Amino acid sequence: MYFEWGLAFRFLPLLVHGLLTTLKISAIVIALGLVLGIFVAAGRLSKDPKINKPVAAYIEIFRGTPALVQLVWFYYCLPIFLGVNLPGYSAIVVALTLNVAAFYGEAYRSGIQALGKDQIDSADVLGLSYLDKMRFVIVPQAFRLVIPVLLSLSISLFKDTSLVSTLGVGDLMYQGRVVATQTYRPIEILTSVAAIYFIIAFPVSVLTRRLELRMARAFR
Repeated sequence: MYFEWGLAFRFLPLLVHGLLTTLKISAIVIALGLVLGIFVAAGRLSKDPKINKPVAAYIEIFRGTPALVQLVWFYYCLPIFLGVNLPGYSAIVVALTLNVAAFYGEAYRSGIQALGKDQIDSADVLGLSYLDKMRFVIVPQAFRLVIPVLLSLSISLFKDTSLVSTLGVGDLMYQGRVVATQTYRPIEILTSVAAIYFIIAFPVSVLTRRLELRMARAFR
């Protein structure tokens, strides 16, 4: 058996095209998830059971079921239940955003609950409204506390985008599978695809670990 590791370079434009799709999906989902996660955290922390209980149920559902199942459900089952036909790309963005927002929301919540009570009391003394208190005092500080967690979750999201290939979206994994099938060289091509994912995710992982260590020293 011999290997043609240079084969991936012949199909590099196709793999790069798939990578750009992967990065585009990741960027959109992360941006939407970060914003939605704030509302999820606020709903989870609400004292009104009509708000916090449905939000808690949403979090448990999306954290307790596989992302692949969620993707397939939004693409195939949503039209049956609600009569809403989402294109593959839209179904992917909605499903992954709802998925990652559940995790982001819990990260925000832990950051908010980690804040000292004096911070919140100071905001109350200033007479800030609930929204202003969240906007100017609580959320910015909580965000700084949970940046390492958010980065870690974003790395996981980036890797989970490989699941979208099951819906026929031309991401990196999809293009890799196409090339592997055409060339009958799955080892070389899929190993190259894995290497591309690693090259992008590894630096962010290193940054996350450094931030965690720096923050651990700051809070000693």
